[in-house]
Amino acid sequence: MFIGHFAVGFGAKAARPAISLGTLFLASQLLDLLWPTFLLLGLEEVSIQPGTTQVTPLDFTHYPISHSLLVVMGWSLLAGGLYWLLRKNRAEAIVVGLCVLSHWLLDVIMHQPDLPLYPGDSPRMGLGLWNSLVGSMVVEVSLFVAGVVVYARSTTATD
Repeated sequence: MFIGHFAVGFGAKAARPAISLGTLFLASQLLDLLWPTFLLLGLEEVSIQPGTTQVTPLDFTHYPISHSLLVVMGWSLLAGGLYWLLRKNRAEAIVVGLCVLSHWLLDVIMHQPDLPLYPGDSPRMGLGLWNSLVGSMVVEVSLFVAGVVVYARSTTATD
């Protein structure tokens, strides 16, 4: 999933207008912002294998810190907890945490079975939509457009 993650931010903004759109985008993209950092630190691994899927040549071989479901739940709690510490709004903190968690759920649709449930020798999840360029584009663009429409219908320009 690429632009589809932004749909979550747009939709969440409609649900909780007081949260900045930037915060919601950061939350929904957090895993993909952490991932290259862990790659650079040598804690996670990826290889380039042209033809791995029709959409991306990246073969995600080891990324338990940024993309295993168990650790993602921790990132979700951490993001929601930090938001709560700063804003003292429980409902908004929950939305921020759910935006982080949504990333993994959307990735399951796109990825091959390479998303671990937990670090270590874990079963791996993924429905493999990246094996279809057309299918991937339809899902990504549809989600993004739906998010923008929900957002646009729920906001009004101030000037």
